[in-house]
Amino acid sequence: QVQLVESGGGLVQAGGSLRLSCAASGRTFSSSGMGWFRQAPGKEREFVAAINWSGNNTYYKESVKGRFTISRVDAKNTVYLQMNNLKPEDTAVYYCAAGNKSGVLIFISTYYYWGQGTQVTVSE
Repeated sequence: QVQLVESGGGLVQAGGSLRLSCAASGRTFSSSGMGWFRQAPGKEREFVAAINWSGNNTYYKESVKGRFTISRVDAKNTVYLQMNNLKPEDTAVYYCAAGNKSGVLIFISTYYYWGQGTQVTVSE
């Protein structure tokens, strides 16, 4: 059974940092693009960051550029999202996903495996 399990969420003050992890099991995703999305209460799920299969190409939502960094360690079958200088508007449930192609994927429709999500809450 294929699973993506996120961890590392929590409550942090504005300006703080969190590192999210997404551990895959059941198969390897070394040839897949991987991504992070988030969903705030009452809002649609939105793209946050993506990384291609080799890790040498990334893409970010404009509002997180310079603050968030996506990375991957295929030997651990794990993808990370380092989040610095967090803002209250970053509060959401964060989901990792595995794509059906090897490139940088920004559309929800291009992802076919999803984790269960981890809550990130940023206080004022």
